[in-house]
Amino acid sequence: MLEELDQQLFYFINSRNSEFWDFVMYSISRVLVWVPLYIAIFIALGRKYGRKTFFILLFVVLTVALADQTSVFIKNSFQRLRPCHAEELQGMVHLVKGHCGGRFGFVSSHAANSFSIALLSLLLIKRRWFSISILIWAAVVGYSRIYLGVHYPGDVICGSLLGASIGWLIYRLYLITDNKFLSKRYEMPQP
Repeated sequence: MLEELDQQLFYFINSRNSEFWDFVMYSISRVLVWVPLYIAIFIALGRKYGRKTFFILLFVVLTVALADQTSVFIKNSFQRLRPCHAEELQGMVHLVKGHCGGRFGFVSSHAANSFSIALLSLLLIKRRWFSISILIWAAVVGYSRIYLGVHYPGDVICGSLLGASIGWLIYRLYLITDNKFLSKRYEMPQP
């Protein structure tokens, strides 16, 4: 029942396409398109945390690495075929530029990575406008994966939950590390 609903929702989203949206969604899924966003996050962190920014970036790298590798482990464990590889959907999946990806799609690594960065950065930056913007960005990245025919909605939802959980856990780890080590190292001398 749940799998059938997932396929129906996938087909509904994936079948609503046009050349314009093909270009937009394909671009959104490309990593290099987001470099300006990553630079903006780095600048925002630098303004807020000053000299601690380098150490915070280590937590950002840890977050993405953990989200990415965990999602790949889950894909290889569950081995759920991507919609573009599913026999029952052959000829019904709209692919952009013929790109399908690896055989397995549960969970979406794009969604896991995007939501891990989104949650960690919004907890660090703590600005409402930023939180809303970064969550919309992560959701659009997830949506693009369904549109492009490479993931079911369930892959994206579970990848998003995985990524958000990892982002939150790494933030907690950062707080512990900051309280025990970083804050003491970077304390401003008292006059």
